[in-house]
Amino acid sequence: MKITTPTAFAVATLAASTFVGSANAATWSQTQLHVNYGEFKNPFSKAEANTSIISFQHASGYSLGDNFFFIDIINDDVEDGYQDSDFYGEWYSNFSYGKISGNEVKLGPIKDVGFVMGFNAAGDANVMKYLPGVKLDWQVDGFDFVSTLVTAYIDDSDGVSSGGAPTESDSWMIDLAWGAPFSLGNQKFYFTGHVEYIDERENEFGGKVKSWILAQPIVEWDMGHALSMQERTLMLGVEWQYWHNKLGTNTTESVPQIHLAWTF
Repeated sequence: MKITTPTAFAVATLAASTFVGSANAATWSQTQLHVNYGEFKNPFSKAEANTSIISFQHASGYSLGDNFFFIDIINDDVEDGYQDSDFYGEWYSNFSYGKISGNEVKLGPIKDVGFVMGFNAAGDANVMKYLPGVKLDWQVDGFDFVSTLVTAYIDDSDGVSSGGAPTESDSWMIDLAWGAPFSLGNQKFYFTGHVEYIDERENEFGGKVKSWILAQPIVEWDMGHALSMQERTLMLGVEWQYWHNKLGTNTTESVPQIHLAWTF
């Protein structure tokens, strides 16, 4: 019997964290709780619903590379079988050439190259994707980080027969992520987010799943600093989600969200 996606996600997360933890202790880490609230579209029915998203997010580095994962708990106020107490998660483990070899990478603005292995999992849709590929870290003045992922997008879902979304042919993804601090007067802010492109593919019925662009830039005000707390521990701001051809449909949405992030 094949493991269902939620179980596979838990097993894969546990295996990855066990491997990373046993391989080397983290040299740095950041763990955050995010709370977002906005009005999102069901891409299939076009209905809109007020949606809350609670996210647990973690990033860390160790002697061989770095790791990043998040898990979203999603709930909206319309009972239509879409995002009704659902979850979605992603994990990426990167193995750095610079760290493993001990050699500094000097390729123009590229400061490191790595091999990355990732997976994406969705609960109600019973979807599992694997994303092996390459990570490029860029040296950009004023930014804490700028990175690019170029990966395959390989489907390992059970499909409609399991009660989930249709299986899809394999594709590829490119993703740009960034983070940059800035100040206005004595107030401190942070500009972060990512933009991804996933190429088109076909579902198990031969239907076209359109390529999409998903952009999620966030502007955060350092509320903790303003309240004389430790900097970058409590951030309040706006996340803007622009999704062209959401989930491969012909639906495009542009949604501002209230965004709160707590680093602990």
